[in-house]
Amino acid sequence: MPGKVAKIGTFSDWIGLFNDWRKDIGVNTRDIDAFHFDTLYGTIETEEIEFGSYKGRRKWENLRQIPTQQMRDALMNMIVYQGDTEFASVEQQRNLLENAPTEWDRRAITRVMIEEMRHGWQMCALLVDHFGYSGKVEAQKMLERRAFENKRLLGAFNVDVDNWMDFFTYTDFVDRDGKFQLQMLKYSAFAPLGRSMSYMLREEAFHMGTGNDGLRRIVEAGVIPAWLIQKYLNKWISSSYDLFGTDHSSSAHWAYVWGVKGRYDEPKNDKAPDLDDLNDYNRNLYRDEVAGLIERFNSALKTGEPKLYAPHIKFNRAIGKWAGQKFHAQTGEPLDDRAYEEHMKEYMPSAADKKLLLDIINNEKKWIAEKTGARDPLSTIGEVRKSAINL
Repeated sequence: MPGKVAKIGTFSDWIGLFNDWRKDIGVNTRDIDAFHFDTLYGTIETEEIEFGSYKGRRKWENLRQIPTQQMRDALMNMIVYQGDTEFASVEQQRNLLENAPTEWDRRAITRVMIEEMRHGWQMCALLVDHFGYSGKVEAQKMLERRAFENKRLLGAFNVDVDNWMDFFTYTDFVDRDGKFQLQMLKYSAFAPLGRSMSYMLREEAFHMGTGNDGLRRIVEAGVIPAWLIQKYLNKWISSSYDLFGTDHSSSAHWAYVWGVKGRYDEPKNDKAPDLDDLNDYNRNLYRDEVAGLIERFNSALKTGEPKLYAPHIKFNRAIGKWAGQKFHAQTGEPLDDRAYEEHMKEYMPSAADKKLLLDIINNEKKWIAEKTGARDPLSTIGEVRKSAINL
């Protein structure tokens, strides 16, 4: 399949490729194989475009109603990038299924993978059903790229998630970026995209909750030292800052003007947007939310352990105005080359740190606190859909 462009006639043809992809990457367990995947559309809060130059007009139901080809291309690009991250995350996490710390965690990661697959399925359904031949080609390419071959569209989605500290930190913070992106797309002037979001947001909430609760259980157990936990927070949160895109983005500017992607707090924000600063505006909202979540972990730390924190928004950035520059992870103060080299050893996971972490996970039975009083994640997988309308 890679390197070829097949002519997908219908979405049923794409489903055949999807089933092949699951087998090819090695995640088609009995629980995943038994799940019935669906394309799910909820309702939207208003039929009117909510922001931008077309505010007040009726939302578009199909591509023919969208005024220009440039707008259609931008919209398709957003859907492609969103779908690509969903399939990538499954590929990143696929090797953790067999070494979960508890049976509950095994079933939780299975549910996370199922729902990420469904989100990718949903995006590909939009591409196939609404974007003609180009959409069908992009939906196929989504299943041809591989995170473990470094071919996914965004760098953070080519990084291995190969231990459970990575998994919990990833689902708490990278999936939280996903929540922000989905919420911004929920307000889209393209109605089928907006209707896709209510179910996806409900499902995403389980992923974030799994990660946040996993980190809480690690902190409460007190076996993995706080300085090591902090390194993984620095790794994944700094990557998540980049996922909001570059500063002064013309793509974000026009997406707002055209009404296809809003601000995270769009309906509650009556201030005129700074069109030159949209990505950074949403990035700072994300950073504030993350910082509040991490502060809660500190109440469970053992006496004498250093407090955990969200890394500074300038730290370890590869995109935007701080890209490639050298700043302190906690304070954001600038560092010279030598100081920064030493700083990265102290504040980002090294090979020795990973070895220590795996030694703890493999040899300490109580490295994570037990999950108590929780319902089976797979038995409740469908319940989120009952309350997903008008999220």
